[in-house]
Amino acid sequence: MLFRQFVDEDLGCASYLVGDAGRGEAALVDPAYAIEQYLEAAEREGVRVVRVLETHTHADHVSGHGRLALEHDVPVSVHEAAEAEYPHDPLADGSEIAIGSVRIRCLHTPGHRPEHCCFLADSVLLTGDSLFVGSVARPDLAVEAREGAEGLFHSMQRLLELPDDVRVFPGHVAGSLCGTGMSADPSSTIGAERRGNALLALATVQEFVDESTGSATPRPPNMGRIVDLNRGPFVGAPPALEPLADAGGVTVLDVRPAVDHAAGHVPGALNVPVSGGSFGTKAGFVLEPGERVVLHASSPEEAELAARRLRAVGFLELDGYLVGTAAATETTEPVEVDELDALRGRADVQILDVRELDERDGAFIPGSRHIPFRLLRHAGAAAADGKRVVTICESGARAAIAASVLAAAGVDARPVLTGGITEWQRRGGHTVEFRRCGS
Repeated sequence: MLFRQFVDEDLGCASYLVGDAGRGEAALVDPAYAIEQYLEAAEREGVRVVRVLETHTHADHVSGHGRLALEHDVPVSVHEAAEAEYPHDPLADGSEIAIGSVRIRCLHTPGHRPEHCCFLADSVLLTGDSLFVGSVARPDLAVEAREGAEGLFHSMQRLLELPDDVRVFPGHVAGSLCGTGMSADPSSTIGAERRGNALLALATVQEFVDESTGSATPRPPNMGRIVDLNRGPFVGAPPALEPLADAGGVTVLDVRPAVDHAAGHVPGALNVPVSGGSFGTKAGFVLEPGERVVLHASSPEEAELAARRLRAVGFLELDGYLVGTAAATETTEPVEVDELDALRGRADVQILDVRELDERDGAFIPGSRHIPFRLLRHAGAAAADGKRVVTICESGARAAIAASVLAAAGVDARPVLTGGITEWQRRGGHTVEFRRCGS
């Protein structure tokens, strides 16, 4: 059996090429919008992609099934509960798909979404967004969290009936928003998960529900749009990204490194460096769904990379890109860690901690205010409370994004670009821990 795994390091998503090399046929499971990688791999392996299998309607990335159908006439299969609006062959529990001599069996495993399915081929189990390495999927994206968790518990019990040597290949690895606590390992086995996955050791539905719904990663505002794109009519290839002379009055997303943005940027530009981790996810928190965007990049190649990652998370309305610094007339002066002690004592300065709540509660600078960076586009100038703002996070990456968002809203905002809270503590800076009642 031909088997290839593809992992999108930016989003933590995985997709698969499964087939029969002898007969020259293969299926793609959960393809990403950038389908070129699969076509190149299929050509190298001497196979033709004859079907797309979707484990479910994805909420975190745009599927490539539309491009494969429109550009290469590849049929698509998804469970009937997905209520897909595009032409498809509906799957049901127990359905078998023949790819040459390889038989792929559909196991209906609802929980993450009602239509979710796993695919079993020989001793390889593609678990999509159900069982992850060291964790399970979040149950709150399509239905009420407790309802989803109950469905997921029963689906996990079904997967645990499989032999220990069945290899597990998930739809996500660490870095995805579709679960918490998952490993960066790209695969596992049923036996290893049975022994080491704490959520699978919970014996009752109630225990599982309580544990799996106790916390959830933030939900980017573009998730609803991504679901609509993936469930609706096929989405074809994007138009070419063209160079521009000016931004034309639309939102500028500066994808250059934060130090370059600070040295000179287009007035009002938002800065989310494509070179940083989880670019697509961070951009999804900063940009509005459907917002028209012009990219500001260091090179055409950097612009293309950013465009590919933005399209992957549903930002298809890209007007073009700028290169160079001709329009970069605004600067930002970063704050050094050793300046913080003097600044935090000033009545006209607000130190703004832009990390997530659990990070902030572990150690924060006394007197600092807390608003996660992902909420600042909506908070706008109100986040400053009439003061100058210094943004800080763990290392500088989110502080830079936050300062650019606030500056675009008219706030005098400066980021701590290097070191953040970690460096503040290392230098002996005072921090406190927030303790809730009963902890």
